[in-house]
Parts: sequence; C-alpha cells; structure tokens
Amino acid sequence: MTDRRSDTFAALWGRQGWGRGALGALAGILLTGLVCRLWLHSDDGALPFLIAPMGATAVLLFAVPASPLAQPWAVIGGNMMSALVGHAAALLFADPVLGAAVAVSGAIMVMSLARCLHPPGGAVALTAVIGGPAIAAAGWSFAFIPVGLNSALMVGAAWLYHRLTRHVYPHRMIAPASRLHGTNDPPPLERIGFTTADINTALADHGERLDVSPDDLETVFRRAEARAHGRRHRDIRCTDIMSRDIVCASPGETIDVAHAKMQALHLLTLPVVDSRYNVIGIVEFRDLGPNNRHRIDSVMRPVPAMARPDTPIDDLLPLLASGSVHQVLVTLADNRLAGMITQTDLLAALWQADLAARPVTPSIANAD
Repeated sequence: MTDRRSDTFAALWGRQGWGRGALGALAGILLTGLVCRLWLHSDDGALPFLIAPMGATAVLLFAVPASPLAQPWAVIGGNMMSALVGHAAALLFADPVLGAAVAVSGAIMVMSLARCLHPPGGAVALTAVIGGPAIAAAGWSFAFIPVGLNSALMVGAAWLYHRLTRHVYPHRMIAPASRLHGTNDPPPLERIGFTTADINTALADHGERLDVSPDDLETVFRRAEARAHGRRHRDIRCTDIMSRDIVCASPGETIDVAHAKMQALHLLTLPVVDSRYNVIGIVEFRDLGPNNRHRIDSVMRPVPAMARPDTPIDDLLPLLASGSVHQVLVTLADNRLAGMITQTDLLAALWQADLAARPVTPSIANAD
C-alpha cells in the first residue's frame, strides 16, 4: 500500500509529474493575466491582455521545462519574432488565408535561423493575421504588448515556480567531465563505449529533429549505461573489497613522524583519526616532509570521498575513475573508520567479477 501511494505521489508531483506541471501553469497564467490586465487598464479592452498561444507556452514551461523549446530565448524571442513576421504577412497579403500560411511558414524559418524555435510562435504569427481589427490596429506594437510582455512574465513565473519547487529552470546542461591533466584525451569513463560523435551521427542518420539536445541525450545514455553496469555488480559491496587494517595518524602526531611512517610503508595517503577512531581528515605524502615538528593537523585536508560498508562498489566507479580521487574511506554511521578502498581494490574487484561472469566453455578432446 505504501509503495502504491509513493508511486501515485511521484506521478503527481515528481520531476515529471503532471500535477506539478498543472499547478505551475495555473500560477503562470494567473500571474501573467492579472499583471497584463492591470498594465492595459481594461477588463474588456479592444486589445487582448492575454493571447491564446500563452496556453501552449505554459504547457512547455511547466510540463517539459528541460525542452530546448521551453528555454527563455525560445519563448520570448520565438513569440515576438513570430508576431513581427505575422504582422508583415498581414500587410503584404490581402487574402487572410494566404497571409496566415505565409505567416506561419515565415515564423518557422525566422525562429529556426535565430535558434529560438517555439511551437506556440506559429499560433502567435497566425493571431497577428486573423486576430481581428484590434490586433491589426496595434500594428508592430502587438509584438511587444501584449506578446512580449506575456512571454516575459510567463518566463519569470516559470523561473520563480521551478525555483520554489526545487527544479532547475532555465535548463542547464551538465558540465562535461573535466580533463584533469590538461590533455586532449577524453575522461577514462568515456574512452570505451559510445562517443559524442556517435550521438551526432545517430541523430543525423535518424533524419528527424528531436525535442532534446545532443548533450542531454548523451547524459541520459551514460546514466542508463551506468545503471546497467550497476546491475552486473549490485551484489558486491564496499565491505567485500575494502582494506580493514588501515594505517592512520592522530591529529597531534608530528609531520616528520607521519612522513617516516608513510615512506617506510610506501603509502601515499594517511587517514587522520581521533582517539575513538573517528575520521577527521586525511594527509598526503606530497604535503609532508622530514625534520618538520609541526602537528599533522596543520596540513590535514578534508576527506574527498567517503562511503558506507553497504555501498555498492559501482557507486565508487565515477569517483575513482575521475583521476581526482584515489581512495575512498569507508566509515560506519558514527563516522568511525571501517576501511579504505583504493583504485587498485576497485580494479581487482571488477576484474574478478568479470572473470566469474564469463561462460565456461568446456574443451572436448578428440577421441580416436
């Protein structure tokens, strides 16, 4: 019963929930309509204070805010340019049917060239041609009041609503993995499997424009790839592969003592723990030196990565493969040190798991 309720809640109010989008559209249209009605100082004036295409704009802004078609430049630029194209078509063609056709066609061309394609823009262009005497009398200003004002207020309402509901808008592309060493090589996790060039080639082969950016597609594919990889290793936890006998330092220990200890044991890092074995930091061999009597906590760094004993090892793969983190400290719920996992530990675990998963092909000896 609990699972069913949680599924229903997610369907209503999750990141893709229709209830969440519906409430946002209610707030956006209400705010835009009230402000524009006050701006025009009329309840039933000749010029509409809210144009019909804003309904379609609201669907994009609140139901699919990550769409390239719902970004601020697409909404404001697309609607205003379409209104200008529509008015130009109305001036050039006396026949409203021909003017409407040219307006919508021209709006698509202009929005595409300006990289602000917004489907409701087609309806805005159509409105500029067949909207009636009041819109015709407004002339070029129709693109600014009410179209531009409506569009800007809708974008502002969307930004505020998504911010209040902890959703990112405008949509931000996930930053690509950094090249830690300043070379042109792709990050380790991107050297095997599909590449950005593969995504672009596949989109070109598809032959149709999709309502999603190539960067977002790549992010989704890599997450799906990671989940599939996680299923293959879901039974292996940190507790299965971590080192348990960890050499540590205390915060009051001197730097030269820690340096000698690490040099003798060929260690690159040393966890710093208190008297109860609680993790308080970490030191690296490169930060230490001989003949230094200062306390170790004077050069201690924050721990870059920690995990729990029951954490699946696949959760550590992005961290340890990035090149910036070389070990993960495994701690208990009370922050006591339980173990450590290095890149070598993870590599050995993945190797053993893949060996175990390979089918065994029996050899059949030829009998004479």
